[in-house]
Amino acid sequence: MAQTPVADRLYLARLLAREARTRARASLARVTGLASRLRLRSPDRLLLVPPDIRTADPTLANDIYGGFFVFAGKMVNTHGVMPFEVDPPSAAWLAGLAGFGWLRHLRAADTALARANARSLLTDWLAVADQGRNVAHWEPRVVARRLLSFISQSPLLLEGVDGAFYRRFMKSLGRHATALQGALRRGLEGEDRILALVALAQLGLCAEGLDKMQRRATRLLASELTRQFLPDGGHISRDPRAIVDLLLDLLPLRHAYAARGLAAPTELLNAIDRMLPMLRLFRLGDGSLALFNGMGVTSPHHLTTALSHDDARAAALLDAPYSGYQRLEGDDVCLVMDTGAPPPPAFSGHAHAGCLSFEFTAQGLRLVVNCGAPALANADMRAAARSTAAHSTLVVADTSSCGFATGAGLSRWIEGRVIRGPRDVRVLRQEHAGHVELIASHDGYARNFGLVHQRAISLSRDGRVLRGEDRLTPEVGETPSARPYAIRFHMHPATRVSTTGDDRVVAIALANGVRWLFRASAPVQIEESIYFASVDRPRGADQIVIHANASDAPSVEWSFERLSAGDGFDVAGPETDQALSSP
Repeated sequence: MAQTPVADRLYLARLLAREARTRARASLARVTGLASRLRLRSPDRLLLVPPDIRTADPTLANDIYGGFFVFAGKMVNTHGVMPFEVDPPSAAWLAGLAGFGWLRHLRAADTALARANARSLLTDWLAVADQGRNVAHWEPRVVARRLLSFISQSPLLLEGVDGAFYRRFMKSLGRHATALQGALRRGLEGEDRILALVALAQLGLCAEGLDKMQRRATRLLASELTRQFLPDGGHISRDPRAIVDLLLDLLPLRHAYAARGLAAPTELLNAIDRMLPMLRLFRLGDGSLALFNGMGVTSPHHLTTALSHDDARAAALLDAPYSGYQRLEGDDVCLVMDTGAPPPPAFSGHAHAGCLSFEFTAQGLRLVVNCGAPALANADMRAAARSTAAHSTLVVADTSSCGFATGAGLSRWIEGRVIRGPRDVRVLRQEHAGHVELIASHDGYARNFGLVHQRAISLSRDGRVLRGEDRLTPEVGETPSARPYAIRFHMHPATRVSTTGDDRVVAIALANGVRWLFRASAPVQIEESIYFASVDRPRGADQIVIHANASDAPSVEWSFERLSAGDGFDVAGPETDQALSSP
């Protein structure tokens, strides 16, 4: 089947036209909303303080006092200069600084020096803000994060201050609210819209004199939670990270409604109740989250904090049809598989082309992984991480199953969004006495190559055997296509992968000494891979790869089998044993 660049261009044109209409409405909102923004009053005083449930480290207070600021993996020594005046090493570092989340570390230190340092840094920032410098400090996401930090850390900032400073602080809170309401009128979208509404609702609950703003923010937040969170608890972006980040803001907001004696919106309570089991679906045996659609390094503190608020201690969700994920469990192993289509374009900026990929952990250790999203990524690294080849699935002709908007002129509007991908993704889950089976398919290669990818996976109840089959079938009405393809299984860097005397068998040793065999119905190769989701930097790893052609070998069967200590090796005899036990 011939490629269809014309169809892609037409879709891209529609996407751009839609974005242009959104921006036109935003421009109109800036004009028509000016009067109401000018009438917004500052709060009179704070009535209550919501909890900041993110983990604080009091030892960092000394670093901050010494002028050392670490955000997004970058450390800056200010050498006595105001931190808001230094050249930031990255936009992410600047967002971390200007978001003031680091105030929690100073409050946790609970010393006179930390309190004085906090107020001094706040005074410095207020001076910069009054001068209107550094526009990046007023990006909606940064403003919302800073407003939440100011409210939750207000005891640290306001203890013992005079009336003039108190009024100046209240005026700043009002300015933050004004900025966020303006951003909402201009069409703020995605997670940032929820975050802005959470911040406004939180301020309205905690401050006196903003009841009208609180009611409006509550109403809009309820609507947005319904729109962005799916019935099974997944976020519309399909990014596991979004669930953790938003839970850490929604949980304190739920507490604030109760503290004010107000009923929290049903949509908020329902969203939290659905998000927690969904979060457990993504949680693998090593305690981290599966690497799908923008997920990178898991913050164990954030994840543990979020799950600790699960009063019901609900079991992990196994079948998430709306979010497009499946989980298989067997004894001490678990597998999570992506069985969903790409998210809507407006929410696809971090989405990956990983349909039908899976991650597999055994005995609390990662075995099969996706490469994950890099924490500090340049454009090339980010593009590589989003490609299908960076996922444990089948790749046709070294082409991703999704297409992303790239090119000059798109960076401000839709750069990086998904413009082409699977539309028809199907999955059937079957429970059997001795195993659980998933049979799934996607048409991401139908437009370009006339092929549909089908993947069947079966996990034994005892977790000792994972079997699979990948098949390429012609789309209805198409003739078989002689296209090369590769089935990739990326291994975690901590595993050791070795060849054996059989070119269809690979030996795998986990860090705990447990041994596995990978077998396939076609020759297998071991190639280099890269693991982006590492704490410090991307790390080299191995991948097991099966190369074939859709016309000669339209299907390949494979399996991962755990070996017991006394198991013999009936495939390649002593060579396999040596490969598994060698250092």
